[in-house]
Amino acid sequence: MKLYYNPASTTSRPVWLFITENKVPCELQVVDLQTGEHLKPEYAQINPSHLVPALQDGDFQLTEGSAILKYLADKIDSPLYPKELKARARVNERMDWFNTQMNRELCYGFVYPQILAHHKRQPDEAHAATIAWGKKNAQKWLQVLNDHMLGADNAYVCGKDITIADYFGAAIVTLGELTGSDFLAYPNVKRWLDRVKQLKTWKEVHQVFDGYAAHLKGTPGLQAI
Repeated sequence: MKLYYNPASTTSRPVWLFITENKVPCELQVVDLQTGEHLKPEYAQINPSHLVPALQDGDFQLTEGSAILKYLADKIDSPLYPKELKARARVNERMDWFNTQMNRELCYGFVYPQILAHHKRQPDEAHAATIAWGKKNAQKWLQVLNDHMLGADNAYVCGKDITIADYFGAAIVTLGELTGSDFLAYPNVKRWLDRVKQLKTWKEVHQVFDGYAAHLKGTPGLQAI
């Protein structure tokens, strides 16, 4: 198997983390997003959407991070993706929720417009309104995560046991750290993130991401949540 990924990519990090944590035999191929490698015709043969990650397993290709996580978990028979019907449905629900509500508002509505030039809206008024809208709605979803999914009792988003939903969700939520968010206003979220960050290879996988966050620290105008 081969994973095409980028170490700073929000959707690549949970897949890479799963591979490293579970010692999944898989070749890792970095796709250089800064030089536009993902836009070249050669990569379009792997993922016509020109995005990362993408998984190649023999003649089978898979191109969505959530689907890749599920595929890999099933391939190695991992308990992180339970087979019992209701437990699996809960994991699927949480992953869908992170991939829609949280990803849409926190990542695309709030963080990316602040740090990526190609996400800047025109004119400036529209750009400011986009960030304000994203912040308001991201705060709403963080409150749902804090109060209802985690609450005071759940160690992880599906209950007492870690699942691939935590791998996936933590990558999305930690994107807020790029603009200085510490999530102290959401104590259950902070507690959950701190717990997931105790995974053995978390620091290794997030070295580039953490370096990028350090580089952005102190950038004028960046808003935290």
